[in-house]
Amino acid sequence: MLKRASLGLIVPPAAGAVPPDAAQIYPQHDFIAEGLGLAEMSNQGYDSVVNSVGAAAARLAERGASVIALMGTSLSFYRGPAFNLALETEIAARSSLPSLTMSSAMLEAIAQLGVKRLAVATAYRDDVNVALRLFLETAGIELASLEHLGIASIEAVHQVTEEAVIALGRRALAAAPDAEALLISCGGLPTRAAVRILEAETGKPVITSPLAGLWATVRKAGLDPRAMGEGRLFEAVAEQ
Repeated sequence: MLKRASLGLIVPPAAGAVPPDAAQIYPQHDFIAEGLGLAEMSNQGYDSVVNSVGAAAARLAERGASVIALMGTSLSFYRGPAFNLALETEIAARSSLPSLTMSSAMLEAIAQLGVKRLAVATAYRDDVNVALRLFLETAGIELASLEHLGIASIEAVHQVTEEAVIALGRRALAAAPDAEALLISCGGLPTRAAVRILEAETGKPVITSPLAGLWATVRKAGLDPRAMGEGRLFEAVAEQ
């Protein structure tokens, strides 16, 4: 029997645990992870760990990963598009593997669904939201609204409930009735329920950075990223 490929994830928390969404959406694939020890979603917090990304990529390659994704959205967009690309280049150079960031995955998912005008919901404080707005607008995406939770702590993000994420998404959509889709940004938020419920309520696609990250990782590995019941993104045939 052929050994299944391991999909490598660089995750912000120090524990380096594979996000539970990975096994729930893609039980047929194996995931491995390395943690960075990010404590706070702020420029100071990102600066404290970003130089460790390359080493984490190298460790994942040594452990047998076939592809590597940096699963921290704001960690990859906080210094802008050029820095996001530089991170991908460093991960690829240190691992000699196909590589991507969650910010790039988010853009791929938006392009896959053919939407441009978005209602946006985030976990972030204002300074990080400013960076997200610049990143998206540079990519030609219009933010029709932006609602947020104002959280900096990684620990606090992981305590946010599904119900709170759904309510946040509803606020963002209500503030932008002409939005083509909803984007939820922050890799630590629980978003699977929000995708299912808000897509059913509105008929609009719901893209979330943690789920887009997994979708794009599987796609980057050359595997079929579709997963029925996980929302519009996972039901589309992804063009390579």
